[in-house]
Amino acid sequence: MKRRKFVQIGAMSLGTLSSAQWAYGTKLKVEKPAWLSKIIQQNDQDFPRYEALRITDLKHPYFGGFRDGDDIPNPQTTGYYIVKVACAVISPESSLFESKAHIEKAIQACQCLLKMQHTDGTIDLLSTNFHSPPDTAFSVEKLSVAYVLLQKNNVDNRYSSLMKPLETFLKRCGESLVVGGVHTPNHRWVVSGALAKLYQIWPDPRYKARAEQWLQEHIDLDPDGQYTEKSAGIYSAIINKALISIVHGFKKPELLDAVRKNLEMTLYYVHPNMEVVTDASNRQDKGGINMFENYYYGFRYLAILDKNPRFAAMCRLIEKAYFPRIGTHIENFLDEPFLWQELPAGNSIPSNYVKSFPYSGLVRIRRDQWDSTILINNPNFLTFHHGNAILQGLRLAASFFGKGQFQSNEIKQVGDTWLLQQKLDGPYFQPHSKEQIDPSGDWEKMPRSNRKQSEIQYLETSIQIKETPTGLSFDIDMKGTDGVPVSLELIFRGDGKFEGVIPSGKESNTYLLKEAEGKYILGEDRILFGPGKAEHKAIHLRGGLPFAQAPSVYITGFTPFRHQLFIRQ
Repeated sequence: MKRRKFVQIGAMSLGTLSSAQWAYGTKLKVEKPAWLSKIIQQNDQDFPRYEALRITDLKHPYFGGFRDGDDIPNPQTTGYYIVKVACAVISPESSLFESKAHIEKAIQACQCLLKMQHTDGTIDLLSTNFHSPPDTAFSVEKLSVAYVLLQKNNVDNRYSSLMKPLETFLKRCGESLVVGGVHTPNHRWVVSGALAKLYQIWPDPRYKARAEQWLQEHIDLDPDGQYTEKSAGIYSAIINKALISIVHGFKKPELLDAVRKNLEMTLYYVHPNMEVVTDASNRQDKGGINMFENYYYGFRYLAILDKNPRFAAMCRLIEKAYFPRIGTHIENFLDEPFLWQELPAGNSIPSNYVKSFPYSGLVRIRRDQWDSTILINNPNFLTFHHGNAILQGLRLAASFFGKGQFQSNEIKQVGDTWLLQQKLDGPYFQPHSKEQIDPSGDWEKMPRSNRKQSEIQYLETSIQIKETPTGLSFDIDMKGTDGVPVSLELIFRGDGKFEGVIPSGKESNTYLLKEAEGKYILGEDRILFGPGKAEHKAIHLRGGLPFAQAPSVYITGFTPFRHQLFIRQ
């Protein structure tokens, strides 16, 4: 069969284009760009991996479904397979174009998906959530687009046998979403986005009414441009994508303002090695390693819509850093020809700045190839990246009444200095007065709050941080009770090598710094730090956090502890 170069424009496609033109106000390009063809071909390469996860035993209750990496049959992997098949079989650029064998496997996967679906229309996330409307919405978000792609290309009913069970699954999902609840703030928008997707296919007024119930709670965007969960590594990008779905499905272009503000903020959350700053997150990505592939859809969408050069530059950086990752949104790229437009001109994002995000509790400093993040309410109160050489945490602890792990609840800027502070006390308690003593002698019935305090010990910590031409300097001052052991901990990432340090004699991969300067070298990148001090080997103190299971260097001493530290590229 002749391989087609252009998208088929049938009745359904024209309807979609009309909707897109409402949203974009522009003539749409219908020729697939080279980058999309490359993503289609990358999609083909995933099928051998999925085939290894497929359940082929005819007697298995979930025959035709797919296991995850832990060998558990689950609706998520099964649903993703259906999406990948839909994207392949409708694309002439795919080696699986119109593959009857893969359509049949996708039908079996759909039938399995229906078995995995509960009678209330929900599915499970077997690692944690059961009968879960939000996790149902996550699957609907992708599978509804797969359904539309099949519908657009359903010439001679060639995909009807796959569409029929998929339609049954999606409509059952819709029944759960019009009544189901959520766990977290982002779930409101994910559910609403899924309802918008369903509404575009089957305009059930209940879908819109339910989404309106969630939307009346208002989008939870703070003045920094971040959502409640502050999950820059995972959920912020997911919310942006869901809001764009709501814009399309329910004609609410005003919601794009929240997406714009979040993406503008995110430009300042870019490490030099193209990782996301995740240290302020309230979710599971906190301090984790995440990339920007999930942001690509939003950046590309608004780069084209707004002709925004910085968003376009961010797209180009993501493509250059890890192009294959953006293929996770292949179904959206195939479904929205608007995204096929050329990006506007734009070659740079902010890379030389000091930027404070008070609602997120951090300060970002970036100077081209190095950057640092200062954090409040976080025992890892600072990170420092120089290329791929990464100090993933700077921590300070004292063995002070089991509560000496330092963290500051605010960042004060005084001139060119950022100030972090903490005040702790350690009291002892006197006997209860006779009339307050419980006859049973039960300690819990004689609360410490009613006892007089004595021998109160104090520990005050102040850390002043200044920028230097090549990094940062720190004036650390811990005072109050004398003779308290102190451990300053520099936690690095990766398998780089150290210079100028000695083994701690404790856990493996832990070191003491006695010299004037230490080095951490990873490839062509390095971080210099010092000077050292090693007055004891108690690197993990009672009340402090446990070993981070990463290469770590310690500077140790006793209070009064005054130390000037530098960290630089």
